[in-house]
Amino acid sequence: MNPLLLLSAILLPAVMGFASLRIPFRSSHTLHVYMESAAIATSLLVWILLFTVSRGNAVLYTFYPGFTLQFGLDGAGRLYAALVSLMWPLVHLYAFAYMEHDRRQRSFFSFYLMTYAATLGICFSGNLLTMYVFFELLSLSTLPLIAHYQNHESLFTARKYAAYLLSGAGLALGAVVVSGLYAQTGSFRYGGDLTGAFGQTGILLLYLFGFFGFGMKAAVFPFHAWLPAASVAPTPVTALLHAVAVVNTGVFSVIRLTWYTYGPGMLAGTWVQSVCVIVAAFTLFFTSAMDVRERHVKRRLAWSTVSNLSYMLYGILLLTPAGYTAGLAHLVFHSLMKITLFLCIGSFMEETGKAYLAEVNGVGKRMPITFVFYTISALALMGMPLLCGFVSKWRLLMAGAEAATPVAYIGIGALIISAFLCAIYGLSVSVRAFFPIKGTDHYEGQKACKEGGWRMLFPMGVFTACQIVFGLYPAPLMAFLTKIGEGLL
Repeated sequence: MNPLLLLSAILLPAVMGFASLRIPFRSSHTLHVYMESAAIATSLLVWILLFTVSRGNAVLYTFYPGFTLQFGLDGAGRLYAALVSLMWPLVHLYAFAYMEHDRRQRSFFSFYLMTYAATLGICFSGNLLTMYVFFELLSLSTLPLIAHYQNHESLFTARKYAAYLLSGAGLALGAVVVSGLYAQTGSFRYGGDLTGAFGQTGILLLYLFGFFGFGMKAAVFPFHAWLPAASVAPTPVTALLHAVAVVNTGVFSVIRLTWYTYGPGMLAGTWVQSVCVIVAAFTLFFTSAMDVRERHVKRRLAWSTVSNLSYMLYGILLLTPAGYTAGLAHLVFHSLMKITLFLCIGSFMEETGKAYLAEVNGVGKRMPITFVFYTISALALMGMPLLCGFVSKWRLLMAGAEAATPVAYIGIGALIISAFLCAIYGLSVSVRAFFPIKGTDHYEGQKACKEGGWRMLFPMGVFTACQIVFGLYPAPLMAFLTKIGEGLL
């Protein structure tokens, strides 16, 4: 396989995003056409590569024996690349409507496109070092998006974001070095690639550092505070950050570290597995409880994201094919559910100028389509049967029962309690929107409040339809995910 093929899909949005900083666009419409064309062209190229490039890895450059930049495609990389490439152009479309009156659209969309490039770099990485490079590039490209509004709150949050994620990079560096020194093939390999020559205790300790380092993007406790704070960014940013690009990259990196570098054979039954599973279980329970207390509607979704990321980590850390499959399923389905929820709440905030829970009262009568989409997604997130969230949450429970270890049972308990709390914090918004208590309707008699335009509604509708389809007909996708979980792809 020629590594330049995969590199081309990464360079296309990177070059077009960087070039847009200097192109003299005549109008915002011209800018939007350019950016959407770049996103669609990149996604089309990605899908061509997914169907034409065979499984394997190819070295692009060698720094030192064992330390190489290499690219490759396997089942996990194909899945994540497909998910990212389907979502990005649609959220771009939403962003054009949301950012229509913003004065810094050029810089926003430039970095937005460059973030697409960094995310694809993680998808197509062939070893831990290459993934680490793009992991850091993703942090750098998203930093200006967090600070976009340039006010005190945005700049403070950007500094917090940088401090957390750069600290995580430092923690993960040891695991990257070990993978270069003691790898058997130097590439991602299902079941692990390390020899263990460094010594069991040292290897496991560096895995723990790597778990928290890469997991910082997945907001594991106690490194979770950056994610709710990042909701100060424009909604198109938080939608992708909290549903696909940054947080799922954290989970995907833990997958690569756990299943393709260390391997279940080295980790299963060890103290480090117990520590990591307990951390994931505590994170999903604690942040669900925090979510119920949150009054700001977008931060409420951010707390929910923290919780659901640890659902995925729990499945992955069970170190069984069933757990890995369930974790992948929740990665896909949570992306669909959460990106819809963020887009709906972003539309509400943009149209009304409101942001708190009490200010939702009665808005469902003025924005019925938006809040129908929201309600379906909230039902899916709590695990309602016939919607996609039920499929992944049920699989996680079954995988935990199959593992039959004390820490797995702790996780099952946390999952059940968290699902109950999810129903409270998710559906309370819908109840307030459609059935406000008499005298509390904030929008009674107002004509200004209305649905967002088609550019907002269309992406929401597509993602909502996907949740219903995967809830009713999950078998084809689950068969594909099972092959990845068993190492057949």
